[in-house]
Parts: sequence; structure tokens; C-alpha cells
Amino acid sequence: MSTMNNVVICGASGYIGQYLRCSLETSGINVRTIGRGNSCDGVWSDMQSVVDVLDGADLVVNLAGRSVSCRYNKHNADEIFSSRVETTALLGRALDRTPQPPSLWINASTGTIYRDAHDRPMDENTGELGSGFSVAVARAWEQALFESPTPIRKVALRMSIVLGAGGGTINPFINLTRLGFGGRMGDGRQMFSWVHVHDLARSIIHVYEHPEVSGPVNVASPDAVTNSVLMDEVRTSLGRARGLPTPDWMLKLGARVIRTEAELVLKSRWVAPGVLSDTGFQFTYPTLTSALNQIVQETPRGLLPVALG
Repeated sequence: MSTMNNVVICGASGYIGQYLRCSLETSGINVRTIGRGNSCDGVWSDMQSVVDVLDGADLVVNLAGRSVSCRYNKHNADEIFSSRVETTALLGRALDRTPQPPSLWINASTGTIYRDAHDRPMDENTGELGSGFSVAVARAWEQALFESPTPIRKVALRMSIVLGAGGGTINPFINLTRLGFGGRMGDGRQMFSWVHVHDLARSIIHVYEHPEVSGPVNVASPDAVTNSVLMDEVRTSLGRARGLPTPDWMLKLGARVIRTEAELVLKSRWVAPGVLSDTGFQFTYPTLTSALNQIVQETPRGLLPVALG
């Protein structure tokens, strides 16, 4: 496998993008960025600048997309859809014009593409796709990737819930527990698939180093748990013996107050890392206990900021 020297990240301003950029640069890899701001090396509104940034890179990782932590009204839904599908299609057109394109295009996707699952885990070969707005976005997102005219290797990274110190995804769970609401959410039986951000970054390198891998790749720890177990683990990591449960009606009311959707907590996501496991990937944080212990050690006391849509 050729050495990785130059990586392009699209959407590097978010939590995952910042972490990935820092991780790569710490390893001595040159990182260039594509986005909307003046601080980026290439901007979406200037096709030639995107082509110039891509030229000669070994890998491009597209993480661009508006946060789904918001109410799914028409304006937000349109932005969620276009920020993923249109940027992916634009990136494909730019790659098709790039004189020396990267050998691999990794595009963000989501494990939410699978159906609400309580009966069995969903892997890349036997997983059943779901329905609804979130699934429709994920399907269109991946279609824009795989129907792109550029003939390079393509991987859709179907990410589960990404956990990490300082990351907004885990912060609401920590906040609720610190406020005394650290019990189960809803009936507590919905499955929670997750991955530590460190292993997400490592999985990207792993995919690059395995040229036989293409198509959808699930990025999730093998230790999927129910919501009840999740909240037990969060309480334990924070030294809290008890926590009040949060019923469905309270979650739906609270979601309206903070302008998000209760589906983000109540949908049962059970994602299995089939391709990663089959190609020998070893998780640094294979269990929720190990991940939460690391996160809590790096997390300040008090209530934490939560990104709102």
C-alpha cells in the first residue's frame, strides 16, 4: 500500500473534522481543506479551487453536512438534504476534472440508514434499510457518491453515534445525568450503536490501507447496548447511583424546547461493523465502559454546551 502523505478533508470545521485533522497532522500527514470559509484551502463556490486542492492528494474525506440536531421543518430539512447531497455531487464533478485525483474517496453517511431494529444487528450485507426522512437523506447521500462519474474507489462511511471528549453527542447524556435525569429514555429498550471518535479516525486510515474495501462500511463498536444500559454506564462513569427516567412524552416536549427531534434518542439503531471486523480492524475502545471512562476523564465538571439547530 502506498504511503499516505496528503489528505483533503471537506467539512473540517465540525467536531469529527477537527479531530481527524489534528490526528492526521500529528502523524505528519499534510491536510488541506474544502469548505465555505476563507480559512479553507478550497471553497465550494469556486470549482477550480476545489480541483486544485484535490490534485495530487492520496485521500479525500467528505464530512460536509448540516447538523441533524434540529427540528425537521421544511427550511432545516432542505438544508440537511442539500448540504449533504449537493456537496457530494459537486465533489464528484470536481474529482472527475482533477488531473491527479486521490485513489480513495471516503464520504460520510450514517447508520441511521437502517431500519429501527430490536431483533438483530444490521451489517453491510444483510442489513435492511429503513424509511422516513433521515433514511431518505442517507439514501440520496450515498446515491450521489456512488453515481458520481469519477472512477476512483469510493466508500460510504455509515457512522453510528460518535462519542468523544468535548463532542456534542455525548454532552446531553452527561448533562441529564448531572441534573438527576440519568435513567432510561422512553422504554429503554432501543439499541444504541456508537463509536469512539478515536476509532472513527483510525477506521478511515484502515479503509485506506485495505484497497479491497469499497462500498458501504459500518463504523460502530461491536458493543451495541440498550438505552437502559447506556444510561447505567453513564451514571457509573460519573459516580451517580440513581437517575430519574425520561418518558417518551417528556423527551418529545424537551426536544421541542431545545429545537431537535426525539427520534435521535428513541430510534433503535443496531449497527454491526461487518466489513471492519472482516478486514481485521481492532477497536481501541471496544466497550462502552472503556469509551466513557476515557471521555469522563477528559470532560470538565458542570453542564456542557450542546449544539442546537
